[in-house]
Amino acid sequence: MSRTVYLNGEYLPEEEAKVSIFDRGFVMADAVYEVVSVLDGKLIDFDGHQARLKRSLAELEIGNPLADEDYLTMFRELVSRNEITDGMIYLQVTRGNPGDRDFTYPPEDTPQTVVAFTQSKPGLADSPAAKTGWTVITVPDERWGRRDIKTTQLLYPSMAKMASKAKGANDAWLVEDGKVTEGTSNNAYIIKDGIIITRELSHDILHGITRAAVLRFAKEAQMKVEERAFTVAEAQAADEAFVTSASAFVMPVVEIDGVKVGGGKPGNVASRLREIYLDEMRKAAI
Repeated sequence: MSRTVYLNGEYLPEEEAKVSIFDRGFVMADAVYEVVSVLDGKLIDFDGHQARLKRSLAELEIGNPLADEDYLTMFRELVSRNEITDGMIYLQVTRGNPGDRDFTYPPEDTPQTVVAFTQSKPGLADSPAAKTGWTVITVPDERWGRRDIKTTQLLYPSMAKMASKAKGANDAWLVEDGKVTEGTSNNAYIIKDGIIITRELSHDILHGITRAAVLRFAKEAQMKVEERAFTVAEAQAADEAFVTSASAFVMPVVEIDGVKVGGGKPGNVASRLREIYLDEMRKAAI
């Protein structure tokens, strides 16, 4: 059965959706994106993702073609038409099609391109990996300097992910100046002596929507949080480690570069944070 996708105001069978070869998203990666999870047919943290979408567009001086309520209507329509119970919605907004390739931006009245599609992931919140934990390797962070903007420039994270797969690991943590920045598509954390440690917000990392929610829930649960960079050695010597993202939620990390963390099993804090996050997000889903 073909998926129904959204393209510039139309709902189309996926094989009929076409974007120009001159679209800036195709030739320049001049685009931003968001991924919103769906649990029990409802959207998780929609407002947070919309706020970050608007920030990313503003940072790149790309116009925002739709109002929040239009995005919400479109997301719900895609969930309905594709009968999604658990899964994700991918949204991409590009600077549009100027009619040719050029390094300069097209005229301001060039319409943006808006694409969205669903990915069905039955049992998304019940991933077996949450019981066993992820293993990660570390690689140099060689991305551009504005990682806080959620652009479609994802070649290097993809290469890092493939490097992890080649070594039989689940993911890679990126390292710059001796400190962990983040994972290929997630924020990274360690826990030491009861303190949750994660890198502070800056241009160096993506301002994770799941990150914000998890840290808020942790503080509400009277857990201690310290926002600072940490080294690979610190991570390997930690009591626990984990990552957060819109699709992995809170995922324990049990091994870093072959060194077991916390005995090589998911720890109590990360597991509890996952429970709290899923419970609270399901309550607030729309």
